[in-house]
Amino acid sequence: MMSAEQDRLVPLVDEGLGNSAWLLDLGDGRALAVDPPRDLRALRAAAGRRGLRVAYAADTHLHADFLSGARQLAADDGAVVLASAAGRRAFDHRPLADEDEVDLGGLTLAAIATPGHTDEHLSFLIRDGATPVGVFTGGSLIVGAAARTDLLGPERAEELAHAQHASLRRLTTLPDATEVWPTHGAGSFCSAPPGSARSSTIGAEKAANPLLAAPDAETFAARLGASLGSYPRYFRWLSELNRQGPTVLEPTQLLAPLDVPQTRRLLADGAVLVDVRPVERVAAGHIPGAVAIPLRAQFATWLGWLLDPATPIVVVRDPDQDHADILWPALTIGFERIAGELDGGMPAWIAAGGQVARTRLVRPGEVTGPVLDVRQDSEYAAGHIPGAQHIELGAVPEHAGSLPGHAGAGRAGAGRAGSTAEPLVVMCGHGERALTGATLLARAGRRDAAVLVGGPDDWASAAGRRLEEGM
Repeated sequence: MMSAEQDRLVPLVDEGLGNSAWLLDLGDGRALAVDPPRDLRALRAAAGRRGLRVAYAADTHLHADFLSGARQLAADDGAVVLASAAGRRAFDHRPLADEDEVDLGGLTLAAIATPGHTDEHLSFLIRDGATPVGVFTGGSLIVGAAARTDLLGPERAEELAHAQHASLRRLTTLPDATEVWPTHGAGSFCSAPPGSARSSTIGAEKAANPLLAAPDAETFAARLGASLGSYPRYFRWLSELNRQGPTVLEPTQLLAPLDVPQTRRLLADGAVLVDVRPVERVAAGHIPGAVAIPLRAQFATWLGWLLDPATPIVVVRDPDQDHADILWPALTIGFERIAGELDGGMPAWIAAGGQVARTRLVRPGEVTGPVLDVRQDSEYAAGHIPGAQHIELGAVPEHAGSLPGHAGAGRAGAGRAGSTAEPLVVMCGHGERALTGATLLARAGRRDAAVLVGGPDDWASAAGRRLEEGM
């Protein structure tokens, strides 16, 4: 029975995108991969440790938040791609409809139509003989919630919410002991509540999931809709790229080295420079016009939210930052026009006489002027500095001209960014998003923005004051 085989199921969590891929050891040297991302490094490492070949790659739906690695696994490992027939994928795959079954050799995969998050969504029930043991629920039933239903446009959100309600009700007819293995989890902009749990059971969800307590479809739709915030703009086009099939890549992807003259030419032709170094390093000196997106788990989210995949990108990094940790997350959200990296980084730029811009860092006890909070709506509502203006980071470029204070102050390259005694202080939870916001404002001509090192709780402690709640 699978209950004795739980060690054969490996969750592969992407903390940045808030998703889990799953690797199931089929017991004969083969494996099933469910919702694998294009960045297959973790999956390949897990399969390698167990001596497994991926024989099947199953996608629960046409993902909007990452490009699937299923087609890559088909090309590299000969994996059979399992996916919904209703998805009309334009590459070789085994199309599945509701109640279709696949013999995995000892285990059976049964497709369950669970529309709502997307029209063609399937969940994959794993049976050991006649016994259901676990279900890969993708973006249908997730831990403590259900995935959002507005990705196909607001005009269809309520219709799809009703479909999601019916899908979850169908899943709850499975035995209570059935394991629930979702793709979307905490941190996913496809909607998930905070929490560390990445799996559950049907019984646990029936007992504790507030959406399952809704008495009818209308209440369910209202509750789900009220929980939805904004989402990255790349969600608008990735599902179609997944339908067409992501380009099969070479196993080794590298950032091409670019010297200073090459970098200057690319920037003059419209490329965007993305500086991925830590906050303090970027603030101490960066190339004017750069967009700072410090390298961390959420790097891909903000890259895809703020930049255009059609625009070439030049990267600036520190030598101890792995280029693969920059390139693969970018490729996973469909950013393929990475021209390369500045060879030698900032030292090479400075040695060549390049201009340098700086950003003032402000400690929590030093905040005296206007504040711009760039966190998400839910974060701001939970507690913010009194009087702080709020614009989510993803909306900063379009609202740069409406901010308080001295617009356009300062000049690129100045030792202190800004000419006012009280610069606009940009803040987030720690400082990374705030720095991104400050560099976006500088690109829009607003060079007086400073960055708060820390978050609202740090300010409250330093100021001896309470945070405000609500919008």
